Amino acid sequence: MKPSLLLSLFALTLAPLALPAAETKTAEKSAAITRHPLRGVITSVMAEQSAFMVKHEDIPGVMRAMTMMFKVDAATLKAFKTGDAITGLLSRQGRDWVLENVKPAAAKPAK
Repeated sequence: MKPSLLLSLFALTLAPLALPAAETKTAEKSAAITRHPLRGVITSVMAEQSAFMVKHEDIPGVMRAMTMMFKVDAATLKAFKTGDAITGLLSRQGRDWVLENVKPAAAKPAK
């Protein structure tokens, strides 16, 4: 058997093994990200930056209440507008603050 054919066969037998390992690393990386519940109001939609500016409540142990920019995915960017009250999960991913699992906020009970 030619060495190049043997090498090709060897590579083909290992290819299925490489994919699950890559998927596992992605899943592990995602699981390693710490997420915190966030509640706030969108003050600006920044489509060119795939982000919302959000005035959010205090996040105990993480940050005080403030207005800041959060990256969001394309579907979330299209689903919400300025003035919408939202909840989501906040995380730090590289240099970006990211909001995931964004949903319309339920009305807060009156005190």
